[in-house]
Amino acid sequence: MLYVKNLHKSYQSGNKSYNVLKGIDLSVADQEFVAVMGPSGSGKSTLLNCISCYIPFEQGTITLGGQELNGLDENGLAKIRNEKLGFVFQDFMLLDGLTMRENILVPGIIRGKADKKAEKLADQLLTLFGIEHIASKYPADVSGGERQRTAVARSLLNQPLLILADEPTGNLDSKSSRSVIESFENARTKLGTSIFMVTHDSFAASFCDRVILLKDGVVYDSLEAEPGHREGSRGAFQDRLLDAIRKMSSMES
Repeated sequence: MLYVKNLHKSYQSGNKSYNVLKGIDLSVADQEFVAVMGPSGSGKSTLLNCISCYIPFEQGTITLGGQELNGLDENGLAKIRNEKLGFVFQDFMLLDGLTMRENILVPGIIRGKADKKAEKLADQLLTLFGIEHIASKYPADVSGGERQRTAVARSLLNQPLLILADEPTGNLDSKSSRSVIESFENARTKLGTSIFMVTHDSFAASFCDRVILLKDGVVYDSLEAEPGHREGSRGAFQDRLLDAIRKMSSMES
């Protein structure tokens, strides 16, 4: 569904060029939940920004839902972002002057499709994520976990192929983090969405099907969870993940 091949990205500062991504290869299958982890400076955010079409890259290909993103003009990229991608950010990015239900409807408003069908889906998402009781409240009046679940619901209004989540549990306590991860699970199992999540949180990552570790702009390792790990061996997967992170951190750059 998502294929990234030989992706290279560098930044220029004065006369110096800094290579941030150095030939990244990865994929995300239909209805797969994948996390990317790595130390600061490993290229996680740059990778997410390349996939989301917000920054250009020098070499490689990114293919989403059978469509290659290289070479698309700004209108084409905007169409991809509006129709095939959903976004969830660490800081929620909700509009304070809108109710939670109205915030969920924002992508439909942007596309000019805030119709009865969109309103029905918004109500279904409120129920699916257990936040129907805050539909008429404003962001300042609800908890961080409720705000983030609303952000996940908003990302799904246009029924995207892939959700890109940037540290979605970074500002939340463990209980709220769990509720947000469960929202992603519901998006995947009940709506058929794939999720690609950048995180520092090994607890959140332990719910994923696969965790990709980045180090110095390359894929250091990829850990796959055991089948059924959410029901019994999620803790074991988290232990494996923490061991791999410790090993990666102990190696010289």
